[in-house]
Amino acid sequence: MLGNALIREVPKPKSSPSHRKSKQPAAKPRPSLRQRFIVSLIKIGIVTILLWSLIGAAYYAWASRFDLKTIHKMNERSVIFDHEGKYYSRLAGENREVVPFDKVSNFFINALISREDTRFYQHHGVDPIGVARAVVRNLFLGGFREGASTITQQLARNSFPLGGKNLHRKLIEAALAFRIETELSKEEILEGYVNRIYFGSGTYGIEAASQTYFGKSAAKLNLQESGALAGLIRSPNRFSPLNNPEGCIRERNTVLGRMLYLGLISNQEYEEAIASPLVAMAATKTSPEQNWAMDAILRELDLVLEPGQMGTGGLKIYTTIDGPLQAAAEKAVQTRLLQVEAQPGYPHKPMADFASAVLDREKSAPYLQSAAIAFDNKSGGIRAIVGGRDYDKSKFHRALYGKRQAGSVVKPFVYACAFEAGMPANEPISDDRIQDGEIPQKYGRYDPSNSDNTHRGIQSAGEGLVDSRNTMSVRVGLRAGLDRIADKLIRAGLAEDPPRFPSLCLGTFETSLKDLTAAYTAFATGGVKLQPYLIDRVIDDSGTILYKSTRGQIPILQPAAAQMTAALLEQVVERGTASHAHEYGLTGYGAGKTGTTNNFLDAWFVGFDSHLTCGVWVGFDKPRPIRPGGYGGALALPIWVDIIEAAKH
Repeated sequence: MLGNALIREVPKPKSSPSHRKSKQPAAKPRPSLRQRFIVSLIKIGIVTILLWSLIGAAYYAWASRFDLKTIHKMNERSVIFDHEGKYYSRLAGENREVVPFDKVSNFFINALISREDTRFYQHHGVDPIGVARAVVRNLFLGGFREGASTITQQLARNSFPLGGKNLHRKLIEAALAFRIETELSKEEILEGYVNRIYFGSGTYGIEAASQTYFGKSAAKLNLQESGALAGLIRSPNRFSPLNNPEGCIRERNTVLGRMLYLGLISNQEYEEAIASPLVAMAATKTSPEQNWAMDAILRELDLVLEPGQMGTGGLKIYTTIDGPLQAAAEKAVQTRLLQVEAQPGYPHKPMADFASAVLDREKSAPYLQSAAIAFDNKSGGIRAIVGGRDYDKSKFHRALYGKRQAGSVVKPFVYACAFEAGMPANEPISDDRIQDGEIPQKYGRYDPSNSDNTHRGIQSAGEGLVDSRNTMSVRVGLRAGLDRIADKLIRAGLAEDPPRFPSLCLGTFETSLKDLTAAYTAFATGGVKLQPYLIDRVIDDSGTILYKSTRGQIPILQPAAAQMTAALLEQVVERGTASHAHEYGLTGYGAGKTGTTNNFLDAWFVGFDSHLTCGVWVGFDKPRPIRPGGYGGALALPIWVDIIEAAKH
């Protein structure tokens, strides 16, 4: 039956491959070798950038650990100034004086940038152009001939311990330079740099270099001087104007040429500068002075400063010392004692015989010694102080610590006490030998003689002081009262507990030259003793006053008594025991008293003019007779005159 017949679907024939459409995309062409190389470079570049970014971040993190305040914390010398505020010496340490940026000559700043870092104001610590240029030149020339460190990088490595010459150090240096540029201004960077760098001859920083080489402050450097100092930086000892003036001029001219090329100076300025001779100062001593004054200054600093303040450096120490007078006083001691040793009949070996001897530097010397000290009559400031003949051979400071019998130099205080008690200067006093009963029995027998073994009978009291008569002085002392005299000497600082016996009137107690001379200022001032001092004030690097002298004054004599005594001391110089003063060279006014102890063991002269009070002692460290006739007027007075006269010039 057709209706129920199964109808099958006839399958369609399969299409042939040539008529089938492909569903896969067409194959891409293979990249060329050049394209693959560029892609590789990009990948390497990305990786390198990422790697260096990580390294840079790590080193910057490392650099952030440094305290940038260290840049401006430098070992600065402590400077010592004289009584006029002029440089005198310095203490141990780096010879550097830190100055602010605005106290440095613009000529030097421009010379520095021209020499060391021409793109200083364009880069941010590291100069990529400079690095690239250095790499190319080093590759071309071979070796390491040119560096690329900026001023900031140099400051970083000069301020912090970054290690030796290796890649690690260069990386930390670069990171630190970048940080410095981020946190400090260009002027602050330059200020730190110019104060840190070494300029040769023991000088650090532009101020010390300017003073050492040209005798002027850094603010006053001219163009050619600035060029010379900038030329020193890369090899300071090699191109020092003191050691190699020709090489220094050559480097200077190179710097000036760079400044001209960069447009920092004109053609005329350049021509004039290179035609100028380089006038540097003669080589000066940059190490601290080592003499009696510096010894005394250091001793006083130990007393007036707190422990540790000295070690910080950067102190400005203003003293009372007069540098030229100090030198003159040292010369006077040396010259006059050589003359004494050269006199016929001098009974001891001279100092020259001990030239090769090894001495106990802190104690005694076997040859004749002397000490001298001079005070300003207005303030009490010590203008000069000499503790012996040769500081290098014997450092025992005889002016400060030598205790010797005072002898006749105590007599002015005896007479001043008598004047205070009402005795007039023309009071008749016997010069005859002391008679039994004149001295109270409790003191026992005392019969001193006069130095010339003569007796002149009745004289006015004042003559007893002018001619230093022992018998008269004892009688005057008894009139004044021994207790009064002893108390006066204690108040004057001459002794702590002097013997209250008649011999007190002739100075039979020990004192130091410093204390004795300080007491004599009462005669120069009208009765007021000036407290001696060496340190006027000390200021730290921040301007804080650490110490200031009080300039103490102690009234010890009634003005009328002091003036009467001073008038007699003037007569001592004019016609008394110091009458040879004018023969030794004294010009004008002078007053004082000679002193000679028994057997010529000690020779003294202490006196004053209108400006200074000065004391001189001559003797041996281990007491022995100096020579026959070794009076204070013959041995100590000539030194005193030399010092007083030196102060006038």
